[in-house]
Amino acid sequence: MWNQKELVISDPRINERIRVPEVRLVGPKGEQVGVVPIEQALTLARESDLDLVEVAPTSKPPVAKLMDYGKYKYEAAQKVRESKKKQVNTVLKSIRFGLKIDDHDYQTKLGQITKFLRAGDKVKVMIVFRGREQSRPEMGVKLLQKLSDEVAEVGVVESTPSIDGRNMVMVLGPVRNKAEARAEAKKAAKAQQKAEKKNEEN
Repeated sequence: MWNQKELVISDPRINERIRVPEVRLVGPKGEQVGVVPIEQALTLARESDLDLVEVAPTSKPPVAKLMDYGKYKYEAAQKVRESKKKQVNTVLKSIRFGLKIDDHDYQTKLGQITKFLRAGDKVKVMIVFRGREQSRPEMGVKLLQKLSDEVAEVGVVESTPSIDGRNMVMVLGPVRNKAEARAEAKKAAKAQQKAEKKNEEN
């Protein structure tokens, strides 16, 4: 069993809480100052109006850095928040086809699938067999093969066609993940705004 205390990552020791005779000091801009007595490091921290933060306690001697610890903690918390925002869950969308789908409907559904994949979502494509069509699974495979070829730029086959009761199912995954897709959409929107502004000026 893990000891609960072992799992807690404590804050680094700062200023007078650093109880070692000397430290390898790093300046506020990452410059190496060298090994100095702890009193000298604390004096430099006070003179610079900064904190002395122990960043590598297991080194010999421990490494300490001059920084604004309050600002450092705030920025670290911001980074955690940002990374959580970027962890966007991929959604599984479903699209159903009949085996005898006409060209217009096929193109409409192809457009929807392409849109979902561009947005970074997965798509479960389902072909519904009716009556005697169940004896012609190769027709379903052919249709799904055609579809996967047509969306190859934005999607990849994650699970090949398989029979599920009266249906044939294939899962397509996006080439880019959701965070990348969102970033790309944002970039495109900015470029469009820029172009519109330029046209207004002209």
